[in-house]
Amino acid sequence: MRPDFLVLGLGNPGPEYDGTRHNLGFLVIDALAASEGETLREGPGPSHVCGYSVGRMRGILAKPMTLMNRSGSAARALVDRLEGPDLESILVVTDDLDLPLGRLRFRRSGGDGGHNGLRSVMGELGSGGFPRLRLGIGRPEEEAGRDAIDHVLAPFLDEERGAVTGVVERAVEGVRLFVAEGIDAAMNRFNAP
Repeated sequence: MRPDFLVLGLGNPGPEYDGTRHNLGFLVIDALAASEGETLREGPGPSHVCGYSVGRMRGILAKPMTLMNRSGSAARALVDRLEGPDLESILVVTDDLDLPLGRLRFRRSGGDGGHNGLRSVMGELGSGGFPRLRLGIGRPEEEAGRDAIDHVLAPFLDEERGAVTGVVERAVEGVRLFVAEGIDAAMNRFNAP
């Protein structure tokens, strides 16, 4: 059965990446699955998937089991095997260096913003015309002496965990609203400053 929607959370598989900033997309998928008592399992292509429903809408939650920079191959395999959904019903959830920790922003479409996972998905789907949910991780502080790569692959600090929990909870609400009412409703409710 062709799904009504696909929510693709980006991250890096493997225990060495658990709890890192780059894996916020995975955290949202895990929270969504847990909220419905679902368990992710091997899916079509290089991904772990489970079913997810909001009202009468039936869709798929997915985590690519590729490294971040190859996330597009999982997206392509899912869309091909499932024969959909349409591009505007694919929500990609990812971390964002340009948003402060704890902030989130829905976008109808756009560029990759320098994010290699988004670049890969765009390349494989042939378009940036899919909605995305960006979750802020902030940029590294200069005095910390970390570059962007070290920052995204670093675990969250203990004092950041409250903000992470809060943004994941809001992201779960946002995804449910996106599925139920569309991208405009999600942007209007969650993109406020």
